[in-house]
Amino acid sequence: MPASPRVRGSHPLEIIPLFRHWAPSPLRDLAYTVLWSSLIGLVLTTASGAFMGKVRALPYLLGAMLLTSNVIGFMIHGALATLRLLAPAAFAQRRWPMLLCQLTVFAGCAVLGIALSDALWSGISPVAILGRTNRLVSLLPFGLVIALVTITVLTTIARRQAREAEAARQQEKIAEASRLVAEAKLRALQAQIEPHFLYNTLANVVSLIGSDPDRAKHMLERLIDFLRASLSASRAEHATVGAEFDLARAYLDVLAVRLGPRLGYRIEVDDAVRVLPVAPMLVQPLVENAVMHGIERKVEGGTVVIRASYDKEALCIEVSDDGAGLASVPPRPGGGVGLANLRERLQGAHGAQARVQLIENQHAGVTARLLLPLPR
Repeated sequence: MPASPRVRGSHPLEIIPLFRHWAPSPLRDLAYTVLWSSLIGLVLTTASGAFMGKVRALPYLLGAMLLTSNVIGFMIHGALATLRLLAPAAFAQRRWPMLLCQLTVFAGCAVLGIALSDALWSGISPVAILGRTNRLVSLLPFGLVIALVTITVLTTIARRQAREAEAARQQEKIAEASRLVAEAKLRALQAQIEPHFLYNTLANVVSLIGSDPDRAKHMLERLIDFLRASLSASRAEHATVGAEFDLARAYLDVLAVRLGPRLGYRIEVDDAVRVLPVAPMLVQPLVENAVMHGIERKVEGGTVVIRASYDKEALCIEVSDDGAGLASVPPRPGGGVGLANLRERLQGAHGAQARVQLIENQHAGVTARLLLPLPR
């Protein structure tokens, strides 16, 4: 809300940036009033002493100024608190009727404050001072000056707070727009990953229909099971390591129908790791690449191992295979889409700290490693 920074209240001392670090509270504002009033008294004492040239009178003058400035400061402090309490909406809007009301009230506080402090400093009864109408009228110009200065300072602070609130709202809008753009891009990238998988699977089903219809039927049944389990998850905003590994298991089950004994797999993950949050559809592209570029290109096939672990700073997800490795071979049609999309999605979902590493294993195959920052 635009008026919220003003409704919470502001103190003239907040015109100094140092004093904006502490949150407003009654005790803080009282301490600020003492400090603000004492600073004004010190400045006026210094100016008066320099103008009059009476150095010996400075202690006396300082005492009188500190008393006067603090009496006026606390009277204006009480008036501000009363106005905020009685008319918070009007005070927040700071329109002309409220500004004129403040001018009148603050000027009256200043006149009464000067008169009362004079009485206290001189040892005269405050009632006697208040009865001197001419004296009070003569103090009215000083009261108006003090009121104008106070209103000017408060208005300056209120405008600064309004600018900061507007800048914060703009930042929130920018952040929300960035989030929506990232989500839209995520949906588009997920939409590319799903057809990529379906294309390869259905092509295999078509190739099996004529030669082995039973296997083709069984593969379609497993594909339907996989899609039923993964469709909602692939469109979710959030997932967990356990959910990603369950989808990877279902995906490998579908491929195992076609590859038979040429494909083996293991999934190694502790229960403590399964509950960690990740972006959806991160593991499946790595498993797909491991099978397509590693296991399928090796005559005897191989094994895919999926594991996850974490330390204090990062979550590590690895998909290893003992297939053909990173040897230079002709690329397959449609290849590379999943890994390219994965890199883009990692940046959008987990930021610049997220990384993908491809490591060639010492004996055979490749390990794809995801390093994701743990949520705080």
